[in-house]
Amino acid sequence: MSESAPTTSASAVPAGKKAKPWQRILPFAITVACFAYLYTRLRGAAAAEGSGLLAYLLKSFENVNWLRWLALVIPYCFLYLVIDSLVVWAVINWFNAKIRYTDILPIRASAYILSLVNEQVSKGAIALYLNRRDGLPGWEIGSSMLFLMFCEYYSLMLWASIGALLRWNNIQNVFHIIPWIALGSCVSFVFFHLFFTGKIGAGIAVRERPIFRAFRLAKVWQYGAVIAMRAPLVIAGVIVYTLALRLFGGTVGFGEMLGYLPVIFFGAAMPGPMHSVAILFWVLLFPDRPGQMTAFGFVMHNFFIFFNAGVGLLFLRRASREMFG
Repeated sequence: MSESAPTTSASAVPAGKKAKPWQRILPFAITVACFAYLYTRLRGAAAAEGSGLLAYLLKSFENVNWLRWLALVIPYCFLYLVIDSLVVWAVINWFNAKIRYTDILPIRASAYILSLVNEQVSKGAIALYLNRRDGLPGWEIGSSMLFLMFCEYYSLMLWASIGALLRWNNIQNVFHIIPWIALGSCVSFVFFHLFFTGKIGAGIAVRERPIFRAFRLAKVWQYGAVIAMRAPLVIAGVIVYTLALRLFGGTVGFGEMLGYLPVIFFGAAMPGPMHSVAILFWVLLFPDRPGQMTAFGFVMHNFFIFFNAGVGLLFLRRASREMFG
């Protein structure tokens, strides 16, 4: 990484731009649309059983062994923190500076608190932390965070495509578009990488901006390495979600879950509070059990984000002290 760094003053932190009205409204519009659909499905299912909506939903929680459920999901949350921090640590060491893993983990954990609002905001907090603590140029750290989000998209798209292809004849037709999106994304990546490494588009100034520094430096193997480092989380997720779903009365096997879960994770990355798209996807994938799937998706995804935020509180004092002195 021979590219020289500009000034490391605090003023190098990217200035936040005020979000446009549609950008603020879109996540909530998606959430309202998802829950409106879920309400329609749940009300119809409850009426078919001659039950009220609330009573119908509560039935999905009655026989769950919550101690077994917690024994599954809590270790998974900690595993996610460890591996997610490892990925952030690797990217920072590739493109910015040599920093110890034990210095990255506290801020990655603390940033989960902001993930309750928006995952992109949490990555911005990591950039601000490293700028203030280590004097690293804010725009260049922001570039590394952008690189991470870029790789996360391709990781989700890869696994979602595998999931859609494995369950092609059993999933809703709307999911059949995923492999085609993945193919288009792969073609786009070729031109994207050629552009930022200077193979095409010589003389275009936008490539030289600090926010794209990580893409100028990145090798193809580094994109693949990020995707590979995140793969254990998908495999662990298949095991945990399969066993947890059985506690809610589901009978899905590990092979089936490998087909479903990547599609769910792709939905969880969509904007909107409470992972509403992911919850909707559970109902779409298991249309004959709308009550169970709504309850399962709501509990699994929201426990994950709130538990991780709770773990982040344990590290918040250290992160705040190091950032603000």
